[in-house]
Amino acid sequence: MDHLANVSEWPVERVGAAAVLPDGSVLRVGATTDRFALASVTKVLVAVAVMVAVEEETLRLDEPAGPPGATVGHLLAHASGLAADSDQVIGPPGTRRIYSNRGFEVLGAILTDRAGMDVSAYLHAAVFEPLGMEDTTLEGSPAHGAVGTVDDLIRLVEDLRSPQPTVVAASSRDLLASVAYPGLPGVLPGFGQHADNTWGLGVEIRGAKSPHWTPDGASPRTFGHFGRSGSLVWIDPDHGAALVVLGDRDFGDWAPARWRALGDEVLRAAAAVTDDLADVAPDRQHRGMAADVEGVVDESRKSP
Repeated sequence: MDHLANVSEWPVERVGAAAVLPDGSVLRVGATTDRFALASVTKVLVAVAVMVAVEEETLRLDEPAGPPGATVGHLLAHASGLAADSDQVIGPPGTRRIYSNRGFEVLGAILTDRAGMDVSAYLHAAVFEPLGMEDTTLEGSPAHGAVGTVDDLIRLVEDLRSPQPTVVAASSRDLLASVAYPGLPGVLPGFGQHADNTWGLGVEIRGAKSPHWTPDGASPRTFGHFGRSGSLVWIDPDHGAALVVLGDRDFGDWAPARWRALGDEVLRAAAAVTDDLADVAPDRQHRGMAADVEGVVDESRKSP
């Protein structure tokens, strides 16, 4: 059965999708080599680049950045207090989850200054080139200006779900995908107010949020991002599965139910693969991210 087949029935002129299953196999359908606007999925790319810069000691997560009292970590986690698209400060750092494109633009400017090269060039050198993402470029804002392909994003997904990623250390990946500044209320764009709007360092974390755009069966540790252009990427470390979708129709009422249904189909495929692996060779299962990564950072990691 083609678990991605229903994508062809979506009200979208061009769309591509790819899923990674627990054994590392990849399912593809549609325009996976076409270039699409990534919109806010760009933030995932920039977040990974920032973690590379942290490992290189070009940046520190705890160094001051943005509004007074805020840090690089606050900017990544949408906890700096900056407004969505301006330098207006809405609240003190670390008190609310205020989704901020401007925060990522500030991050891009800091990275450009510290690295001595434009953020787009740094992204290429630090992330795109090592992973062979030849068709992905940053062509505008580091908050939403990347253009790329499904096949390229799957390369990033495969690396991030590996027990030993190549672009960043496993510890950096785990920190990126753990809840930063737990318990902050805020609005998840397109899905309303949440008392605990869980977020990692540049990626959204599902947590207990409902309604949501990831599959109904996704684990609370599922992390990723979606974009206004109709783009999405998520990785579920507990189920060993991941999904990338890019298309040419903007996010709207047509999308959430279809995204969730497709995602649940991917999780069913993942469960079948896991069952097969358990029957044949339990010791050879590809488990993706380390099973002991906590969904919430401990006290020493609340303030990156």
